[in-house]
This record gives sequence, structure tokens and C-alpha cells, in this order.
Amino acid sequence: MKRDVLFVCGSDEHGVPITITAEQEKTTPQAIVDRYHALNKAAFDRFGMSFDHYSRTSQPLHHETAKEFFLKLHSAGILKEKKEKQLYDEKAKMFLPDRYVEGTCPVCQNPEARGDQCERCGTYLNPADLINPRSKITGERPSMRETTHWYFPLGVYQDKLKDYIAKADKRDGWKENVLQYCRGWFAEGLQDRAVTRDLDWGVRVPLKGFEKKVLYVWFDAVLGYISATKEWAATTGAPGRWKDYWLDQSTKYVAFIGKDNIVFHCIVFPAMLMAWNEHSPDKYILPANVPANEFLNFEGQKFSKSRGWGIDVDDFIDAFPADTLRYTLAMNLPENRDADFYWKDFQARTNNELADILGNFVNRTLTFAHRNFAGMVPRAEGIRKLSTKGAGSTDASLEHEIASAGESAGEMFERYRFKEGALAVMNLLRFGNKYFNDNEPWKLLKDNPGRCALTINLCLQTAAS
Repeated sequence: MKRDVLFVCGSDEHGVPITITAEQEKTTPQAIVDRYHALNKAAFDRFGMSFDHYSRTSQPLHHETAKEFFLKLHSAGILKEKKEKQLYDEKAKMFLPDRYVEGTCPVCQNPEARGDQCERCGTYLNPADLINPRSKITGERPSMRETTHWYFPLGVYQDKLKDYIAKADKRDGWKENVLQYCRGWFAEGLQDRAVTRDLDWGVRVPLKGFEKKVLYVWFDAVLGYISATKEWAATTGAPGRWKDYWLDQSTKYVAFIGKDNIVFHCIVFPAMLMAWNEHSPDKYILPANVPANEFLNFEGQKFSKSRGWGIDVDDFIDAFPADTLRYTLAMNLPENRDADFYWKDFQARTNNELADILGNFVNRTLTFAHRNFAGMVPRAEGIRKLSTKGAGSTDASLEHEIASAGESAGEMFERYRFKEGALAVMNLLRFGNKYFNDNEPWKLLKDNPGRCALTINLCLQTAAS
């Protein structure tokens, strides 16, 4: 079945970590995102991931899209204006976003907790929750000052979101880990969420009196999928083609993400789209499924740039072919729970599966066909199908394995169970090796050339499948 599939992705280029990095390197946020966007895109290319369009949220078209959404929700009276007190650095003369503040975690007493989360105990925090807070810019203890921001009333959409997820799960079978995560948020009760923040870098708030504020990254980043599709459509010479995907209710939108982004793609983004749809004749589609993975750790510990624990994709591909990493990740995906990347596992899968099973079968089959059948697929019509001495290694059994493996792998991929799909393919190759060994085509070549032709024909079909 042919499908019209559009695969988009992009670099999320706003937020506090970028401004902090720019200050540390004494350069501009734009210079930072320009560098990392190029590195990200190159890494995907080397890894063998090809997108129809790889965008970035600093593009003017994305800013226009984000502002359009903000103004739609604002003009519809959905957003709430609130005054609140936030930490302020008197010396730097600026409000301090969450990651610009450090202090002692009120839960585990970690003295180096960030204003948004404690890395030691994992507790999500607000900057004002910290004990003895200090500014990362000046090291001074901040004061509290009043500021004004716009909030999105996420709680208003809780019942609609629960109903939407239940129906989507019934139609397309959502992963249990994703459903559990959503249930946890619903159990706590969805709260108003700030849409704007005091920061210099990001999408400027398009309202008089708020020109020095920007849209919160959680609000603008998810809209990057829409703006990326708009950019792609423009490259095809038909700028309006993006509507064929986002405004066509027959479109199936699937978001492949990690578990730390579940809330944004299953709750926040759908609520934003619901709010738009309630006040516009143009109706956006909601995600049909969000098959989020859990975390992949490295040798039993979390990846950490600050601690230098992990390995860079470019460094990996400098040493090993990309396919070896792609296969190992596919066979060890943290689909339902956290998993670990171990070098020993990578070595075993590369040697024992890619080389000994896949490589051995394909190499011996193609080499035999090239040497003895002039590099052609031998004809097998009308050849008597003989039983072989290997138990289960009959022609019919191999043909059955070819068909069933394709069906099984396809079904698993459709259900986002990629590990099981890859295993089905590898099991077919295991059977193919057994069939090759049991039929001994090197002997049949002289004793029964027709039978040899059939054996190689079926082995080539196996390799091709």
C-alpha cells in the first residue's frame, strides 16, 4: 500500500540553555544555534536519517507561525494575564529564568540544584522553591520583583484531553508507558501554564507593552512541526501544500519523541490545537499516536555532557559504520522502559548477528550466484521441489518464513514495536542460513543443478526480502 508520508524534524533553538552557553562563550545566541544546527543536521546525515525537511525554530517563518498562534488564542480571550513575583538580579538588572538560578534543593538538599529541576533527585522545581538561591550570572542572591505574563489555561482542557487520548488509544493502540505518564499529569490536575517569559532570546511577544518578553519555548517549539511543513511546501513551489497535511482530517500525525517530551506532545500541543480549532474555521489535526521511548543510558549511567559520560555520534561514526549503531539501537530500544547501551552488547550484535548471520548469509548467497549463475537470479520454474536432509529446511518452509517474516515485521512496525520487527527480520536470516547449510548447494551444483538453482533462487529471495 502506497502512502504519502512527510517526515519533518528540526532544531529547537530557543530557551535558556542557549543564552547561558552564549554568555559562557562570550558570543551571541544566534551564533550558538547556527553552529549546533549545522552539527545536528550533519550528524543526522552521517547516521543515515533522511528527513523530507529539517528546519529550525529561529527561522522567520517559524516566528510568524508562533506569533499567529499566540494572537489567535489572545484575541479569543483564552490566555490569562497574571501578575506574579519572580527572582530578579539587582546587579545584572534582569529577571532570572529558571536555569539562571541555582540553590539548595528543598527535597534532597543538593546544593547545586537548578531553578527548573534537581538533577540529583529528579524533582521539578520553581526558582522560588530553592533554598539560598543565587544568580548564575553574578553569584548574588536575587530579590523578588513583580512582573506580568500571559498564561494558557491548560486545566480547562483536561476533560477534553482525557477523552481525546482515550479515543486515540482505542483507534491506534498507544503505548502503556505514554498512557501512564498522561494519567499521572491528569491525576495531579492540569494547571495554568506561562506562555511568556522575561528573556531576550526567542519569539517576541506581539503585543504592545510586552515587546521585551518572548514566548516560552514550550509554546513555540511544538509549533515547529507546522512551520517546518510550511517551509517544505514552499520548497516544492506550492506554499499551500502544508494544509493538505495539517488541515486534512484524514492525515495521520505520529510524533516520535523521548519520554521527557510526552507532556508537550500528548497534553500541551493537543490543547493548543484544540483552542485554535474552537475559534477558527481551519481545523488542525491532533496527534494520532505518540509512541515515545524511555531513556537510553550509557554503561549503566545517564548520559551527561557535564560529567563527560557518553559518546558523541560523530565520534562513534568515525570509528564504526552507521549501520552497526542503527541496528544495535533498534534491537535495544527503550520502548517501554529505560535501557542501556553497553559496548559488549554492541560488539556481540555486530559480530554475532550483523556479521555471522546477516553478512554471512548475504555474502555466501551472492558469491555463489555470481560464480555459478553469472551473477543472475537462476530460474526455478518447473523444478521438482525435493525434500532436504535438514529437518524443517524444506523449500516450502523457507517460502513460509519469507512470507510470515514480512507480515510479522510489517505488523510490528505498524504498531511501533521496532525491536520485535527487527528481530523478525533477523530470525528469517537465521533460518536462511540453516536452509543454505542443509541443502548444500555446492554439492547440488554437480549432482542436481536444477535443484541447486532453486536453492539459490530462494536464498536470493530471502536476501531481497
